[in-house]
Amino acid sequence: MTPATDPGILRFAIPKGRMYDGVASLLSAAGLGVRVSSRNYRPSLPLDDFEVKILKPRAIVEMLALGARDLGFAGADWVAEERADLVELLDTGLDRVRLVAAAPRDLLENGRLPARPLVVASEYEKLTRRWIEERGLDATLLHSYGATEVLPPEDADCIVDNTATGSTLAANSLDIIDELIVSSTKLYASVSAMDDPGKRSRIETFAMLVDSVLEARSRVMLELNVSADRLERVVAALPCMREPTVAPLHGEGGYAVKAAVRRADLPGIIPTLRAAGGTDIVVTQPEQIVP
Repeated sequence: MTPATDPGILRFAIPKGRMYDGVASLLSAAGLGVRVSSRNYRPSLPLDDFEVKILKPRAIVEMLALGARDLGFAGADWVAEERADLVELLDTGLDRVRLVAAAPRDLLENGRLPARPLVVASEYEKLTRRWIEERGLDATLLHSYGATEVLPPEDADCIVDNTATGSTLAANSLDIIDELIVSSTKLYASVSAMDDPGKRSRIETFAMLVDSVLEARSRVMLELNVSADRLERVVAALPCMREPTVAPLHGEGGYAVKAAVRRADLPGIIPTLRAAGGTDIVVTQPEQIVP
């Protein structure tokens, strides 16, 4: 029996292109480093019974929807485009892009498209047709195959495309006139795989390992010392995951306090802890956190 037909094998997909590096780094940090062999599109993971393939993100969505793949990372934009019935396991926050409508600024009238027949170019056919209908536009869809931003003004009046910073659109003298959706790289499973108790358990374990890295990236481990009379003030100032770890210092010299806090909160937390009596504050970066 081949891996593709073995019911015990988990068929996992990794996206190629710009999403690959972020996903590979995330897996490596989770102890699931991608090992690429001479068969570049068929790497391996340090997990038993995983069959791995590198595919285009849109193909991953289609294969998950068909049940041909059990698990995979893909962009939420293509899931929305295909209207795929998938199980979303987690949002990595990687490769965050906006799917926007944009047009040459010389074409716009007070920031809006003119009321005349238009040509709208996009790779996202279903989402674009829905947008055209919702906006009540008299428009024809031109299906593009990459480099959509170069089509206006000669070959299209407007485009629907994804953008991270908007710089490519601006470089082509295109102004954003609408936002359809916001997308990022997410981990999805097929419905059929999640209906299989054996596969579901392994999928959930895999997702937990990946999520532990995402949780660790958003937090830091904060350690400090504090005298006994100021302990409660310091503890009250710590927005930790649950309760902080408190241990007595040698010779009854006070307490050591440790807590995992959100990195984004550090600029406010550290001055507050100092004012509350915390000293010897040390901040370190954990690699994985499992709540």
